[in-house]
Amino acid sequence: MRTADARRLAEECLATSHPERWCHVQAVAARAVEVSQTGADDDPVVSAAWLHDVGYAPLARDSGLHALDGARYLAGLGADPVVVSLVAFHTGAEYEADERGLARELAAVPRPEQALLDTLILCDLTVSPTGEQVAVTARLDEIVARYPAWDPVHRAVLRSRPYLEACCDRAQTVLSA
Repeated sequence: MRTADARRLAEECLATSHPERWCHVQAVAARAVEVSQTGADDDPVVSAAWLHDVGYAPLARDSGLHALDGARYLAGLGADPVVVSLVAFHTGAEYEADERGLARELAAVPRPEQALLDTLILCDLTVSPTGEQVAVTARLDEIVARYPAWDPVHRAVLRSRPYLEACCDRAQTVLSA
């Protein structure tokens, strides 16, 4: 999927229904362009950065797990399977799937290459909900604080934090080399 098409689709899905999330998505995509290893117009990480939160859009919402809902929506549109898998597994989605009883459904989506996923996770976790650059630890703290303790997102982020920090560390190491 070309990044221009990904951007257009994300804007259609989120700009009106979720304007704050649209600000976040734009900044995550800008961060992905900054760290892109290829600079190509079809870079799957950049396209996934544009599309990682489309599962919040009313037309994509189904299970309540935005990563899975977004992946299913994109697969239904015939999107690149690599982009679909990046969206499905971004930012610890497997932990939230487990919390929501959706682990089998998520496991039906092929897992992406870990290095690509690490880069997408770094981009997502270094941008605040309103689009400002933040440290990974601050972003994880913000997510935990935003959701009550009983919420699956809160529990999933607490459980996935070591994994997410390791993903970001690996991505940062590659980018610094």
